[in-house]
Amino acid sequence: MKNLGLFLLMLFTVSAIAQKHRLTEYVNPFIGTDGPGNTYPGATVPYGMVQLSPDNGIGGWDRIAGYFYQDSIISGFSHMHLSGTGAGDLYDILVMPTNTRFSKRIPENNNKPFSHFSHDKEEASPGYYSVELLDYNIKAELTATKRTGIQQYTFPKDSLSQIHVDLGYALNWDRPTETHINVVNDSVIEGFRKSTGWANDQRVYFVMKLSKPFKSFKLFENGNLVSEEQITGTDTKIILNYKTTSGEQIVLKTGVSSANIEGAYASLLTEAPHFSFDKYRAQANDIWERELKKIKITTANKDQKSVFYTMMYQSMLAPTLLSDPNGNYKGANGEVETAKGFERYDTFSLWDTFRAAHPLYTIIQQEKVPDFIESMLAHYQETGLLPVWSMQGNETNMMLGYHAVPVVVDAYFKGFEFDAELAYKACKASAMANDREIDVYRELGYVPAGEDNEDWSVSKTLEYAYDDWCIAMFAKDLGKTADYQYFQKRSQYWKNIYDEQSSFFRPKTEQGEFVEDFVAKEYTKYFSESNAWQYFWFVPQDIPALIKEVGGEQRFEQKLDSMFTYHPLATDKLPIFSTGMIGQYAHGNEPSHHVAYLYNYLDNPSETQKRVREVLTSQYKNEPAGHCGNEDCGQMSSWYIFSSLGFYPVNPAQGIYILGAPLFESAEINLPGNKMFSIKTENYAPENMYVKSVHLNGKKLDRAFITHKEIVSGGELVFKMTDKPEKKKSKNRKIKTPKPNKIY
Repeated sequence: MKNLGLFLLMLFTVSAIAQKHRLTEYVNPFIGTDGPGNTYPGATVPYGMVQLSPDNGIGGWDRIAGYFYQDSIISGFSHMHLSGTGAGDLYDILVMPTNTRFSKRIPENNNKPFSHFSHDKEEASPGYYSVELLDYNIKAELTATKRTGIQQYTFPKDSLSQIHVDLGYALNWDRPTETHINVVNDSVIEGFRKSTGWANDQRVYFVMKLSKPFKSFKLFENGNLVSEEQITGTDTKIILNYKTTSGEQIVLKTGVSSANIEGAYASLLTEAPHFSFDKYRAQANDIWERELKKIKITTANKDQKSVFYTMMYQSMLAPTLLSDPNGNYKGANGEVETAKGFERYDTFSLWDTFRAAHPLYTIIQQEKVPDFIESMLAHYQETGLLPVWSMQGNETNMMLGYHAVPVVVDAYFKGFEFDAELAYKACKASAMANDREIDVYRELGYVPAGEDNEDWSVSKTLEYAYDDWCIAMFAKDLGKTADYQYFQKRSQYWKNIYDEQSSFFRPKTEQGEFVEDFVAKEYTKYFSESNAWQYFWFVPQDIPALIKEVGGEQRFEQKLDSMFTYHPLATDKLPIFSTGMIGQYAHGNEPSHHVAYLYNYLDNPSETQKRVREVLTSQYKNEPAGHCGNEDCGQMSSWYIFSSLGFYPVNPAQGIYILGAPLFESAEINLPGNKMFSIKTENYAPENMYVKSVHLNGKKLDRAFITHKEIVSGGELVFKMTDKPEKKKSKNRKIKTPKPNKIY
């Protein structure tokens, strides 16, 4: 018995140590909930349809994701949220528990029920959120499956505990257009919420089941009590009445579908058949643990470890699932469509995520990439164009470019299986569209300056030219020679707006004249959320040609140095999106993200290593204000993941990753087929930020990049670190633009 007891103690100790070192424990979902990050702390699973999270109930830029860390009240928990965007939408199906202890209302949250809360009694981890609603003494806990939200409320003793389900609740850009509630029986309600906002035709069908039957209910339409058991209107709400004992728990599970009620029932049936909250919570945590284990890092810096695994976590909050278990979803054409042979995803924030998030998925989400591509092709079949910025089965047309193209082309060259001819047809159709000034761009060779408040003419020209290069590469590989030549010519249109006098890309009128009164550091309507400094570097398809255009390597390097040292003055007017500033470099916004890596094109990798390390350590923190700008559906976090590992995709559709320097002592990327790509350092120390040499699979690497194939085949990359920057070498290791048929 004594030996048995010792054995059990050892087992318990080993289990406790293993539990203590679960990677999910390093994730801090509160990173980005303060400052400009615009993230949410609630419960979801990777790429899930449901993002069940607390809402403060007060609108505004800081509360775009529903929650702001500096607030002190919670007005309920809604089932859908956007992660790190500038778009105030979703917040569907708000649930709020109350009782007789508190009845105060305030106009700031439209006189909805609310409770004060304290961060001392709040907790968040992957797949779980909990908070004490202090005014009611109710503990709220949230977890999720892919298509269901699970809530558990622990009530005190009260003669009238209530659960409010509010479909009329709206915040920021969102407003309901038609809502419906049907009381099926004393423990089941169903309905839908149709709404408009950033996405103009959103539909969420739901079925809600409760572990305890309610004694009675009150149904409201536009604030008026009605006697029916079902109601349809713009603003509907139901209050479920209970008598609770001290510590009594009620579990509420909600299945959703964008297609119909049947799909919502299927979500519950397949994903949430029981009422054990703890089992759902453990299941969600296990799913996150498996995903986080795809990259294992070694570091003694616990804050950096938390930042890394939180960035891993946030990189998987979008795209989000759109199809229900029956395969049905609300299509971008307004019809109910069926995904056959794949799961349909949406929330494609492509102006952001084509840069690093989607290339990251081709490494650590290889099983999901085909579904992402098939989802984009489904969008094309429904609308005639690839998505620009799509969500909830809608095209928002937000931002610019046709950046589904590099995502599709990159996946094609990396060997993912899908209909290449259909994909090419979709890419070409997006480039030949007659909206968003693409037709004028084709005619003039640039987008001319106009009168719109968001003219973005310079940014559009540069981004269209990059996407055209991607199509040219696609056409070349498919043997479409005429198309290759045509799009290759278009990919050079960036030269048409280069101004030798100012050495910047400059807005040009339809008559071919540069716009006067041009100041490169000013934020004007001609640049998308940026200025001329930040957009100067966006020719990722041909950096050597850009270097030549500006006057050679010395002039280019001087300009690159100035990017990081030409600081804004106190009197300069900086817009809300100019954050994370290092000189004119703005890490809080995507156009700057590849710039630090451009020193490699000048055979000056040490400067890249220094600048990247500066961004890694100054712009990401293990705290609520830990993001320097909008997280943007995985882009900000994916930049960190790549850069901390020691490489980054400057051209996201080129199949190569430009080298920087690892932040950590070592890392392992676990790949399909039991393969592993190992990243190691020699002479590692936090102050040793420079790289003396790099070895790939035991051989010295005399180039400044590695290929996608070299990573996914498995192997070992060793960085020999030093505290001294390396001098330029006479041997040419600069990066050249690969030939079209050799990009991988």
